[in-house]
Amino acid sequence: MSEILLENTLETVRSQKLIAAGTAWGDRIAANTASASLTFTTSGVSTGSVSSQITAGKHSFTVDEPAALAGDDVAASPVEFALGALISCQVVVYRLYAQQLGLKIDSLEVNADADLDVRGLFGIEATVRPGFGDVRLKVKIDGPETRERYEELQAAVDTHCPVLDIFTNPTPVSVELVTSN
Repeated sequence: MSEILLENTLETVRSQKLIAAGTAWGDRIAANTASASLTFTTSGVSTGSVSSQITAGKHSFTVDEPAALAGDDVAASPVEFALGALISCQVVVYRLYAQQLGLKIDSLEVNADADLDVRGLFGIEATVRPGFGDVRLKVKIDGPETRERYEELQAAVDTHCPVLDIFTNPTPVSVELVTSN
């Protein structure tokens, strides 16, 4: 019985956090639309064979490659972190829009598979892109709602997920080379 009470309490806390965040952002943007624009800054320093130590705000993590790609295999690879970013963003947006649409989710799991042809990475074949050729997401939702309601949720997530947008639409990127000479 106490396990059910604990789960209900956790669900209430999650709902309150989602409502509070949505309300706060809505109020902030209504007061000043410029406050909707955020800039994220992340930096990285080369370590190990090909690994990087990444700093994102107050967080730090290591990114590496497997031995077959010249790495020391001490952490996930950049493309695995990209898939992790996609998965975690999906989770966030599913939770936000479930709250907004009044849908209950008992459990949510997102899996990603992606194909990468290393001929593009190593410059072996000019017609092969160095990034993913295909990404497949599988979203598993359990809860009391109908399939149609969860499909409505999926449509909202597919429309509003920032990292899915980064994956599916061209994003302007500028690169500045800074040297000591």
